[in-house]
Amino acid sequence: MTNFTPEDLLLYLYKEPSFKQTAAIEEALKKDWTLREKLNVLKASMQRLDKLVTSPRTEVVLNVLSYARERSAERVK
Repeated sequence: MTNFTPEDLLLYLYKEPSFKQTAAIEEALKKDWTLREKLNVLKASMQRLDKLVTSPRTEVVLNVLSYARERSAERVK
């Protein structure tokens, strides 16, 4: 039996491996419950990550705007 890494399973979830690799993973998933569990953990993690909404802190945005203003003023001189 082939050992698959978490990276292999991530590629499988994103439908990126070759046809041969996909078939091998699917066959292994039928036989190996621990591999299925690992896949389920990765799926759950992907779903949680998809729900995250992030935005930069106000301080960071103000720093960028300030820097842009300073650079713009330097170019005018």
